[in-house]
Amino acid sequence: MNVGKERRLKRIFLNGKTVIIPMDHGVTSGPIKGLTNMQDIVDKLVLGGANGIVVHKGIAKTIDTKGLGLIIHLSASTKYSLNPNRKVIVCSIEEAIRLGADAISVHINVGDEKEPEMLESLGKIADECDRFGMPLLAMMYPRGAKISNEHDFEAVAHAARLGAELGADIIKTNYTGSVETFKKVVESCPVPVVVAGGPKAETTREVLQMVYDSLKAGGAGVSIGRNVFQHENPSAMTKALVAIVHKGASVDEALKILGEV
Repeated sequence: MNVGKERRLKRIFLNGKTVIIPMDHGVTSGPIKGLTNMQDIVDKLVLGGANGIVVHKGIAKTIDTKGLGLIIHLSASTKYSLNPNRKVIVCSIEEAIRLGADAISVHINVGDEKEPEMLESLGKIADECDRFGMPLLAMMYPRGAKISNEHDFEAVAHAARLGAELGADIIKTNYTGSVETFKKVVESCPVPVVVAGGPKAETTREVLQMVYDSLKAGGAGVSIGRNVFQHENPSAMTKALVAIVHKGASVDEALKILGEV
């Protein structure tokens, strides 16, 4: 691997595992709960021991990451778009480098009618990332008219493998619902796979169990947003995730950190 990529990845991964908190939602959904004061939530994530955050370039200019790995998101669309699943590129690799990024991320909705354009962008960006020594995180989601279940094993495995095939260094994708099926996703993807958090979950145990199971299946960690920054105690929730991902804690042990058992 490119020396620059290796050095940057070490700022995000600890012994092959990572806890990333994506907070790029302000572009898609506006200043939602938990993301009204970005420095405040960053400070809470630092306290919790997160490894990295995902933000857009404008936010990257205004926050002090205080040592967190900085992943700048290049993709954008809004909930008001006629096709919100169509992501366009709004930042360059060079701009991300100027902002001190440790990695960049792109979002691809596999199955959308604009999939060809998004894949074309992914391929070009992967090439640029190799040229600049910048790690590429690809958020690969099965979403489109032919996708009846975004957590279907075959669809998720295809999306993950697609991202790796086109040059991503890390894949973020949906959990498939069981250790057995997610293990197949991980085994068929030649680069690390981190699990997405999805919509705000009904219970904290549900989130932590998913994380625990994804690691048991061979996953490389998490990239969870709403279920952290919208939690009543983001620092403690981050600590709970760190305990599972980096310290091998059980779900019950992680819940004790949150005072929920």
